[in-house]
Amino acid sequence: MKKIIITVVLLAMFGYAVFDLVVQDKKSDHATINTNEKTEKENDETNSQTNPTDVEIGLEEGDLAPDFQLETLAGETVKLSEFQGQRVMLNFWATWCPPCRAEMPDMEKFHQEKDITILAVNLTKTEATIKDINNFVDEFGLSFPILLDQKIEVANTYQIRPIPTSYMIDSNGIIQYKALGALNYEMMVSEFEKME
Repeated sequence: MKKIIITVVLLAMFGYAVFDLVVQDKKSDHATINTNEKTEKENDETNSQTNPTDVEIGLEEGDLAPDFQLETLAGETVKLSEFQGQRVMLNFWATWCPPCRAEMPDMEKFHQEKDITILAVNLTKTEATIKDINNFVDEFGLSFPILLDQKIEVANTYQIRPIPTSYMIDSNGIIQYKALGALNYEMMVSEFEKME
């Protein structure tokens, strides 16, 4: 029965990812049409750095990432806004998710080799036990903070559907990239290098 439920969940996540990809392509086509309008508007603006207080809070690239506070697996309280001035990779995952398992070694390498703060938000309500999370962290030798979303409140705020989902957030707290699905090391580095 458990295998059937997991299979259904994985199929639903895959279906949503395909649907969302199609929607993103349509948005991309629409964005291309408006490129000339945006370029003219950008030319009229000054080249000053983005002020987070002037940016709308949201979930799309260019939006200020919604703030949240969660407890870590180590029992510390972490707030996203505490990391202003640092580049952050915000990742939503679960131990039972095969793509999450696939990207964890690359996330650890990324954490070790680049000046990035990784906040890995575990969808704790979907886990069988906290021990599963501890075993996962030990198995992969993870050294970045594991945040526990006990009630799935942060996942709901970020409208997480397929997992893993990752956000690359610049030093001003602005979302620069959103990935639905697993990232490899090269993709992480590529997006990291585009951020300030």
